[in-house]
Amino acid sequence: MGSFFLVFAGLLASGIPIALALGIGGTAYLYLSGNGMMALMLPQRMMAGIDQFVLLTIPLFLLAGTLMNVGGVTERIVTFARAMVGHRRGGMSSVSILSSGFFAGISGSATAEASALGTILIPTMSRQGMPPAYAAALIAVSSVMGPIIPPSITMIIYGVLSGASIGQLFLAGVVPGIGIATGLLVYATWRAKREGFPITEKMGARARLLATRRTLPALILPLIILVGIKAGIFTPTEAAAVAVAYALLIGFIYRDLTVKRVWEALIATALVSASILFITSMASIVSFVFTLEQVPTLIAELMLSITENPWIILLLLNIFLLLLGMFLEPISILILTMPILLKFQALIEMDPVQFGTVVVLNVVIGMATPPVGILLFIASAISGEPVTRVIREALPLVGICLLVLALIALVPQATLFIPRHLF
Repeated sequence: MGSFFLVFAGLLASGIPIALALGIGGTAYLYLSGNGMMALMLPQRMMAGIDQFVLLTIPLFLLAGTLMNVGGVTERIVTFARAMVGHRRGGMSSVSILSSGFFAGISGSATAEASALGTILIPTMSRQGMPPAYAAALIAVSSVMGPIIPPSITMIIYGVLSGASIGQLFLAGVVPGIGIATGLLVYATWRAKREGFPITEKMGARARLLATRRTLPALILPLIILVGIKAGIFTPTEAAAVAVAYALLIGFIYRDLTVKRVWEALIATALVSASILFITSMASIVSFVFTLEQVPTLIAELMLSITENPWIILLLLNIFLLLLGMFLEPISILILTMPILLKFQALIEMDPVQFGTVVVLNVVIGMATPPVGILLFIASAISGEPVTRVIREALPLVGICLLVLALIALVPQATLFIPRHLF
């Protein structure tokens, strides 16, 4: 397997896209290990990796989120959050966190969330007197909620690869998402009082009512999806189609959507969907290689030779996933490591839904973890601040996310209560 990792690392270092690095690395390994004839099976493996009906949820949920975004929902969410908490000291920092939580229920993507909200909120927070690096760090870390609060594309990929219930995974993401939002709000409030950030004028009752009325249809979309799936009204794939129809309906009712904007949303969705599915198909080659060489079994045996304590195994697994999350995007990590992850899930005997939530939260937090988390670089580019300053401000915020991660890893009911009891 050394040849695969050398080729893969070399291609990544040279700037080759990760999808090609995965495919070329896996193919090269087969030839270098004397299994070149097996390369003839790779097109079939690639198609099998994406020929799954449930994967239709990815372009459909992406389209629903994009339709709402081009239809002005992002601005309405920010206005609604400002109406709720903007009048507090340093209120725009709280607005940013709430906006991230609300936007997560629409986009399902951390990078999309950081880009969309960062463009609006980082300059606004800076004008209110907050350090630009702090504003950037707040947007970067709060964007972690994107793939946690349902609907989540990362959760869908995990469910497809592991066989875990996607509906249950969606529900399990509610408490971690609320936990991160609450922790960040507490920190932002404390920071605002300590540094004396200014107070924004409170919106009038009429303006607050108008903001609520214009934003409420978008905010109830996650609830429609969760209740519909749990009640058996529709499957996750059908829920994604319902989300698209709902986004079109409210977009045209509010006259925010035009034929041109719908066309732009379709193009953007096609590009992102093609990228995700191409990575998925290429990563199927690596999964095939790992299975061929029994890599999951070998790694499990190596881990057991070090320790048989399930808590230590879980700790090492968390560290491993966080490190991967700094360098690779979550979907690539899941596809690349899923055979190994399932082996560890069996070793520590953790509930599949809880384990999936822990895994997804790990790889997403890695995107905001210094020194190379991609969300930090996105926020840094938007703010114009050096990434070193953004990293310094992000450290306590990432610490809050890690505390939530520890909670859901150690307390099963934190993720399983809602899936099992409330719906």
